[in-house]
Amino acid sequence: MLRLGVFCLLGLLLTPAGPAFGQSSGDASSGGQSAAEVARALSDPNNTLGQLLFPVDYKRFDGALPGADTQNGFAVNFQPAFPVPLGGGLNFFARPLIPLVVSQPVYTPNGGFEGKGGLGDISFDLGVGKTFSSGLVVIGGMVGSTPTATDEALGTGQWLLGPEALVAFVRPWGVIGGLVTQSWRVAGEEGDTSITGGQYFYTFNLPADGWQIFGQPTFSYNHNAGDGDKLAFPVGGGLSKTSIVGATPMKFALQYWYYVVTPDTFGVRHQLRFGYTAVVPLPW
Repeated sequence: MLRLGVFCLLGLLLTPAGPAFGQSSGDASSGGQSAAEVARALSDPNNTLGQLLFPVDYKRFDGALPGADTQNGFAVNFQPAFPVPLGGGLNFFARPLIPLVVSQPVYTPNGGFEGKGGLGDISFDLGVGKTFSSGLVVIGGMVGSTPTATDEALGTGQWLLGPEALVAFVRPWGVIGGLVTQSWRVAGEEGDTSITGGQYFYTFNLPADGWQIFGQPTFSYNHNAGDGDKLAFPVGGGLSKTSIVGATPMKFALQYWYYVVTPDTFGVRHQLRFGYTAVVPLPW
């Protein structure tokens, strides 16, 4: 809990003061938007808000390896998102995801687990989104991963690349949708890599100002893993609260995911994700 508090404080310190909300850096305030209106905008996957996201993950593991069910991990991620409005409901996205692994259990050749920490592989996605008058949102693009891990146990040592596709429906009551990605090795260390990943997501707006019930569980399927170790699939959800502090909208969120399917040998069984998002001016 101490670590969580430290990183929450770090997020607050990194939040810019002064003007923050809007589609251009010239906006001088939140534009009169209420916390509920900002929350609804943030839940739209094709929104045009500049954001600094800090997902913080705590994981509890399980599996057939000795002592697997006593292992836990902790990581802090940073993802800036600065969409470029193209007009006509079209937006371009370029979003890197920078993972800082505080502790990751790794099974050693001598038996037993050892905690590893450091920078993980930096991933990214590039895409173009389109919002239709019916509320349908479609996003297509590409995802990739770079071999930036400071410890080989925290990354693949490979460059990965592949397509992504998202479909969502935005309604007055909330949002529902899904994302699917596919990544293959294109360079780096030898070895076949083929990973299908994705996320299903939902948001229900609550009457209380800025409160939402939501979920964003992420799943993966490693085509090259052994039988019983390919699929990781969680179910879950949580609560979020959007507030406007001064002129800066901020979103705080907490989710719990239970992995109904996890790799037999070693995988995540329980996951808590705390999320902090600051809405910031776009640089254009």
